Amino acid sequence: MMWPPSLLLLLLLLRRGAQGKPSPDAGPHGQGRVHHAAPLSEAPHDDAHGNFQYDHEAFLGREVAKEFDQLTPEESQARLGRIVIFRRRRIVDRMDRAGDGDGWVSLAELRSWIAHTQQRHIRDSVSAAWNTYDTDRDGRVGWEELRNATYGHYEPGEEFHDVEDAETYKKMLARDERRFRVADQDGDSMATREELTAFLHPEEFPHMRDIVIAETLEDLDRNKDGYVQVDEYIADLYTAEPGEEEPAWVQTEREQFRDFRDLNKDGKLDGSEVGHWVLPPAQDQPLVEANHLLHESDTDKDGRLSKAEILGNWNMFVGSQATNYGEDLTRHHDEL
Repeated sequence: MMWPPSLLLLLLLLRRGAQGKPSPDAGPHGQGRVHHAAPLSEAPHDDAHGNFQYDHEAFLGREVAKEFDQLTPEESQARLGRIVIFRRRRIVDRMDRAGDGDGWVSLAELRSWIAHTQQRHIRDSVSAAWNTYDTDRDGRVGWEELRNATYGHYEPGEEFHDVEDAETYKKMLARDERRFRVADQDGDSMATREELTAFLHPEEFPHMRDIVIAETLEDLDRNKDGYVQVDEYIADLYTAEPGEEEPAWVQTEREQFRDFRDLNKDGKLDGSEVGHWVLPPAQDQPLVEANHLLHESDTDKDGRLSKAEILGNWNMFVGSQATNYGEDLTRHHDEL
């Protein structure tokens, strides 16, 4: 069975959108290519004045925290009595269970928990894709399943014979297969959920860094010399109309290329410089927040948190508005 070209294009566009893959038509200032870690919260980190919203969103994730923001204080107190007294210890148990299960929550376990809650949107997008790609429902996604679900089924040697721009699709297929092979760390041509996540969101995985750089180079390197020249960099952002004067923001981008992108000042970007640009070094925000919560809650200063210490400082972790968090944990049980 072959997908009609229009349906094939729709499937490709949908998957590209789900991937968060760099757009070939990146807007001004390279916004489509540069992968910045999202802040844990947009709220000010203002514990000194009793405002723990930042901590709540960091610990819960913003979407879950928003749900609790809709509750009145009375509703929150009522749920505190009905739910939290039974549920809240499970939060601590599950944080530790994700680590070594010794009954304490270490800095590393707390950091892992915060990072996990911040990735909920990625897990949700992968869950949606999983049902499309795991066509035989065996709990894994094979390369052939993913290829056929995305591009349609073709007999060997007949790939894209019914599509007008066949060569473009062949290149896209080869590129996707290469990325799949890198994401498939055990090399069995079958993706686990974690491996499919790496395929769809490579910018989130250190072992996928090289493939993100390679794909960016391929997109921008028009003369195929293995580097990104300044004109290639600009061409990815802006196409001049005949007789049009170059806008000021384009001049600014040329300066950005010269002063900040081209680290060794040789007039072009190599793979290392492309990596520094599209996957810039970032502060480990979950670790910073985990250190903060540990510092504020570790009353005996032994470098780890007991259940009593976390529950004793409950308001900093989730506050009275987050008392149905146990229900969220139950909903996401399989993810944890």
